[in-house]
Amino acid sequence: MTIIDYVGALSDNPYFGAGFGLFGLGAGAAILRKSLQGSMILFRRHYMITLEVPCRDKSYQWLLHWMTQKGARSTQHLSVETSFEQKDTGHVKTKYDFIPSIGTHFFSYKNTWIRVERTREQHTLDLHMGVPWETVQLTAFGRDKSIYFNILEEARQMALKAHEGKTIMYSAIGSEWRPLGHPRKRRPINSVVLDSGISGRILQDCRDFISNPSWYTDRGIPYRRGYLLHGPPGCGKSSFITALAGELEFGICVLNLSERGLSDDRLNHLLSVAPQQAIILLEDIDAAFLSREDTKQQKSAFEGLNRVTFSGLLNCLDGVASTEARIVFMTTNYLDRLDPALIRPGRVDLKEHIGWCSQEQLEQMFLRFYKTENSGINAASFAEKVVSFNKPVSPAQVQGYFMFHKRASEAEVVENVKMLWEL
Repeated sequence: MTIIDYVGALSDNPYFGAGFGLFGLGAGAAILRKSLQGSMILFRRHYMITLEVPCRDKSYQWLLHWMTQKGARSTQHLSVETSFEQKDTGHVKTKYDFIPSIGTHFFSYKNTWIRVERTREQHTLDLHMGVPWETVQLTAFGRDKSIYFNILEEARQMALKAHEGKTIMYSAIGSEWRPLGHPRKRRPINSVVLDSGISGRILQDCRDFISNPSWYTDRGIPYRRGYLLHGPPGCGKSSFITALAGELEFGICVLNLSERGLSDDRLNHLLSVAPQQAIILLEDIDAAFLSREDTKQQKSAFEGLNRVTFSGLLNCLDGVASTEARIVFMTTNYLDRLDPALIRPGRVDLKEHIGWCSQEQLEQMFLRFYKTENSGINAASFAEKVVSFNKPVSPAQVQGYFMFHKRASEAEVVENVKMLWEL
């Protein structure tokens, strides 16, 4: 039998024909599937744009809150995010936000449909936050990246608006900064009464620094500014820094140099990743370090504790690896206890003494608390009477005295001045 006859016989076999037909259908389906997959890949590559936002990115929380307002309305699969909102009265109100849950969602933004896929890795943790690793992936038609820029910018503006008129306090947790408590309502800078000229001098210096970065760059000067406020306790150092941050629309990063586990490397890292538009505050700097002559005694006293060293602090403030574009405020009650190397120019550019109340301060504080037709005369009498005792008095004492007599008449306040040193 020739080959032609053999092939002809197989073609007449119904079993062979059926098998060949099934093979052809399977091969055709496989080719079609591969073609569709390839076409989809090419389509997504050239006609769709995808943005992935991991939970470690700063815009992740902004995007989730934006989705709370924009995207959660078009999906029925939600998860709850409970937060607490503090009113001006100090009352804390519980707030529930519904955000798209883990899974796939669709919503429209400016006539463009966007696919949102929120995923969570149950076996992978964010070591800094101690929560499962999450990502949000947005997919839209087109090749214009500006749609995602607009979304992120809207999310950022929404986050800023939520904290408008408030001062955010940050605390160092691990290797990052996290908001501490609720954002505080900004304190008016004129509510902190300092001696004549001090408040305006510091405020003007800060504004000049913030508005002139090119001046430093053109002259090769490191773009950073250090301030030291020194004086007796209760005279308004910390209160003024809080009010100053509100006036500048800055946050405050509170750093405790005596914290156990704070090393030189961690301090340097924290200073380099501090939030933008934030004052770094080192309070009671004298309590963190002794003078250089007592370095050996300090090392032995804290042996075994991982703490920042004095030389490490100096290098972080004004060393080769120190960061720029920052404002550092230090406070102390005892200027004479500080090592001269710490407060030399370059590390501390402006020193201001915040001392006991002057007669002018006493009058201004009186006028802030009592506002009647005769307040001017009573304020002068009050200030003269306090000064006549020839005893130092702090703004904190005066404020406490006024609070104690908040329902008393101005005449009673002036009459009972001696109680200032008894409360």
